[in-house]
Amino acid sequence: MSGKYFEYKEGKKPKIFIFPFAGGGASAFKDWQKEFKNIEIQPAHYPGKEERIKESPIDNIDILTREIFYAIQPHISNGQPYYLFGHSLGTKVVYELALLLKESQYPYQPAGVIVSAGKAPCFREKKPIHYLNDSEFTKEVARFEGTPKIILENKNLLKFFMPMLRADFKMDETYKKNDVKKIDSPILALMGTEDPELTLQELLKWGEYTTGKFSYKYISGAHMFVNTNRKATIEAVKEFVK
Repeated sequence: MSGKYFEYKEGKKPKIFIFPFAGGGASAFKDWQKEFKNIEIQPAHYPGKEERIKESPIDNIDILTREIFYAIQPHISNGQPYYLFGHSLGTKVVYELALLLKESQYPYQPAGVIVSAGKAPCFREKKPIHYLNDSEFTKEVARFEGTPKIILENKNLLKFFMPMLRADFKMDETYKKNDVKKIDSPILALMGTEDPELTLQELLKWGEYTTGKFSYKYISGAHMFVNTNRKATIEAVKEFVK
């Protein structure tokens, strides 16, 4: 690893580690810390994005989660409670990370896992786009409203960011696990009231992936409610972690 996934901060506050949606980075959650006084917010910094833009993006979720598994341990070794939050693609990352932590018998397990706008692991994307030509791919990426228009509408910028976008969507769309492996952390599942990318059945299936408590909540908005209805999303997270 040539870059850092998480920023080191002094103190022993509980933490929420955030794993972004396809095409998004840590900066999408830069304002969250203002809303949490007694909890440290730690968005993940992926290779190929933002300050790590010069690094090659990762398109294999097993490689990505393995790197994160090692990177996160110095930040959770003090025994303080921590939570994993993932939106869309990020839900797959937090599940795989929680599995690695469980199967390695790491002494400090997540106090909770929040899966936001993501299908349970047994469902694969029905309408993949990562293999489309650049023009069609760009049009479909715009539909999700997770990538800034300034990138999608500028050919030079788009060419620069295209490898990262394709890597993210490839990870998201090729992921599927047939075996149900349970984590031990409670799971909160969030879903937009107008999300065309996710069904309630696909969301509720997450309840089978934990030995702990499962709950779900609707957030007003479409697939990217994490951006368009930030306040309600944060309130749901606060209620879960308190």
